Amino acid sequence: MALENGSFVTEFILVGLTDRPDLQLPLFFLFFLIYMITILGNLGLVTLIRLNSQLHTPMYFFLFNLSFIDLCYSSVFTPKMLMNFILKKNIISYMGCMAQLYFYSFFVISECYVLMVMAYDRYVAICKPLLYNAAMSTKVCCSLMLGSYLMAFSGAMAHTGCMLRLTFCDTNTINHYFCDILPVMQLSCTSTYVNEMEVFIVVGINIIVPSVTIFLSYGFIVFTVFHISSSEGRLKAFSTCSSHIVAVSLFFGSGAFMYLKPSSAGSMDEEKVSSVFYTIVVPMMNPLIYSLRNKDVKLALRKSLNRRNF
Repeated sequence: MALENGSFVTEFILVGLTDRPDLQLPLFFLFFLIYMITILGNLGLVTLIRLNSQLHTPMYFFLFNLSFIDLCYSSVFTPKMLMNFILKKNIISYMGCMAQLYFYSFFVISECYVLMVMAYDRYVAICKPLLYNAAMSTKVCCSLMLGSYLMAFSGAMAHTGCMLRLTFCDTNTINHYFCDILPVMQLSCTSTYVNEMEVFIVVGINIIVPSVTIFLSYGFIVFTVFHISSSEGRLKAFSTCSSHIVAVSLFFGSGAFMYLKPSSAGSMDEEKVSSVFYTIVVPMMNPLIYSLRNKDVKLALRKSLNRRNF
């Protein structure tokens, strides 16, 4: 029987990251370890920021949201990916696939805008320090986060809504480890022109707007830093910027490579490898980048551990 949207497919088969039997078990343990580090790192950071009043500042408010997003984001597809390494056939229902696509889109777009907001926060802190408290008030911070989530909601609805209009006939094998937009779209037995245009426009907006804002923010930061007379002050500012820029470059670079190119360009294996960076590596790296090198977080962690000892 056909589904209500005209699709004859009731379930999809996920091929996974690789079909080589000798790599299945090593990759399972590798990605299981990465997933555990991701969960523990982000959950630990969320808990630490929530419980320590000295971390209740705009920068850590955004970091709290980033860690929460990464926590949810990695859980959308990683458990299913791990199952694919140990099962002979990894099946996902049609509606389960659409749900995975929606939540994946929501959290990845959210991350784009949270990274943008964090760059803006650093711009205000370094370039406009006297106006920081007013420019980054609680109301402003909440509004920025609300705007980020609204952009994510609208983008995810656009992606999922356009996917639901497609008809899937006989082919139901997705050459990927999760229900990503392009691999699912390639299975359609009807025209995907509208979907390709929607992906190009929506992804383009959600990459270009945050990227331009981030580069402008750091452009002003670099200009300001060069006018700091203290070499120690310049080094501290550049150190903060370099960590964020590495994470942003990895996330936006792999995302742009994946989506902002013609559907015929490149192989699906290349796209899988690219997607590993922004779906698995980045959520694991963010707690390391934004916390382990941060003195405030280390101090808060030390105080929390000392309280538990007593």
